[in-house]
Amino acid sequence: MKLTVHPVPAMGAEDVVVTPDGDVFTGTEDGTIWRLRPDGSRLDRVAHTGGRPLGLELLDSSLPFDGDLLVCDARRGLLVVDTGSGTVTTLTERVDGTRMRFCNNAAVGGDGTIWFSDSSTHYGIERWKDDFVQVTRTGRLLRRDVDGTVTVVERGLAFANGVALSAFGDFVAVAESGARTVVRHWLTGERAGRRDFLVEDLPGYPDNISRGSDGLIWVSIGSPTDPVVERIQRAPMPVRRAVTRIPAPLQPKPKRTVRAQAYDDAGKLVHDLDISAPDFHMVTGVREHEGSVWLGSLHEAAVAVLPYTR
Repeated sequence: MKLTVHPVPAMGAEDVVVTPDGDVFTGTEDGTIWRLRPDGSRLDRVAHTGGRPLGLELLDSSLPFDGDLLVCDARRGLLVVDTGSGTVTTLTERVDGTRMRFCNNAAVGGDGTIWFSDSSTHYGIERWKDDFVQVTRTGRLLRRDVDGTVTVVERGLAFANGVALSAFGDFVAVAESGARTVVRHWLTGERAGRRDFLVEDLPGYPDNISRGSDGLIWVSIGSPTDPVVERIQRAPMPVRRAVTRIPAPLQPKPKRTVRAQAYDDAGKLVHDLDISAPDFHMVTGVREHEGSVWLGSLHEAAVAVLPYTR
């Protein structure tokens, strides 16, 4: 498998989403939304959110939104972008009257319901490592109905991150980066309203997740499991807080890796893409589209694509 890297003009192309025509959208830390042709031949600046875009989702034209791209902006909340005009509209920035600190990722149901994550009620994106190491478990899974009503669906998540719906819409999955799990919240059937795990004990720290065109739930693995981080997370809270005050160069760092896994709706591992790439690392966004896997990275000024065999 050969990884092809496509540079973008700014750092932190954290997530990726692919249109039916193969165009790829990503957002960078300077607030810009970019559109890339599938062969990398053209890159266009689409919009500027005025914040820090993270998770991206396509919106069906039949749904009542003022645009075609849903953006989870860590600083501004849930946004809609019209990729033709560049207009940015705010959908949700407050939950129960309080401004979100860390809107992260989303999935959109066929009826326009939006399921999205708020990673922490303590720390924003500038201090994501503090929440990750301290394991505050203040992450939330939220639901926005078409009428604008927002409901907290799950609380107590260890750095709530990627969100994806099952193939039949019977559950919504949310990644817990701090606990190395993917949680299932059941929507229908006898388990409706209950919570269990799609996957536990992942081989690293999951970030964004997404449903691919192959029907699988793809999970980005930002970094392999770090024994030092694991020990710190189990230490008393005063110790965890003390670690986050250590100068950044001395703190534990993500290991260089390019890895993404795919699971079916029963939690069975179907694909495990794990490669070494000198010019790309820390995969935080993943999107399978017709036999190619597109990757984003919080730490790269680039997106990448990897062919795979279904």
